Amino acid sequence: MLGDNLKVHFAGSEQIDFSIIAHKAGVNYFLWTCFPFISEQFGIKGYPITCKTLFPPKEIEKFANHSIMDSGLFTLMFGAHKGKRDKQFLMRWQYAMIDFVKSNDIKSTLVECDCQKVLGVEEAWQFRRLFRENVQNQIINVFHYEDGHSGLDRLIEYSDYMAISVPELRIVKPKTYKEDVYRMACYIKNRKPEIKIHLLGCTEVKMIQRCNFCTTADSTSWQAVNRFGRILGNHVKTIRPEVKEKCTQAVREMMKQCGIQETEKRMDYYSNYYISAWLHRREYQKYAGNQD
Repeated sequence: MLGDNLKVHFAGSEQIDFSIIAHKAGVNYFLWTCFPFISEQFGIKGYPITCKTLFPPKEIEKFANHSIMDSGLFTLMFGAHKGKRDKQFLMRWQYAMIDFVKSNDIKSTLVECDCQKVLGVEEAWQFRRLFRENVQNQIINVFHYEDGHSGLDRLIEYSDYMAISVPELRIVKPKTYKEDVYRMACYIKNRKPEIKIHLLGCTEVKMIQRCNFCTTADSTSWQAVNRFGRILGNHVKTIRPEVKEKCTQAVREMMKQCGIQETEKRMDYYSNYYISAWLHRREYQKYAGNQD
């Protein structure tokens, strides 16, 4: 399914208009979060899903070569909806994830409820085992700094597919995190050659190139084109009109599929995403290898 080189998953794909336009630009690997689909059960108003006529997880699974469902815990604990979360809350969240996966027949690979930072290492193991007992999907277990070296060895022995949190190491060890990620990935592979490794939140192509023996990575860099007006270090205004014109058919097809009314502003907006997805896929293919 994943081949023999690292596949970069385009994150933020729970917005199906984004993932459809990225797929039309040649993207085959996606990461989406269950957060907006279960948050209302907890009185948390999630961000709105643009397309109301399609159910994003199942649509993504139709066209993706591989997709990953994130737990949404980062948003709950450190992101836009951060707050104090105790064991009872996080256990309810995990059971909501399990119910969501089962009731919707989700086939995506699942990122576990990696709660070490809040509840501690041993509590995280309780969550980890419970999750494995309740879902049949492939699971990505996540290493965090709190696990320490002995925890890393324990996780390698237990897991078939594990993640290294790149943003966390960037914060904890800003001067050496690139080398740390590489050395850790090498250590994991040397101890267990058959294990799959995911680089969580890895946005730097040179890191991806050096760690191309890993299995997967995810990045939101492709969405910077409309969030920050940048595309691979260049301003969005540098995109030539004739290039945008080549995206017209793909954008119109997506809008029709999602029930989005065509306007000049929206055509420009989604054309930016198409071009960004195409260029980022080309970059990942250059540095990491085949992205088909």
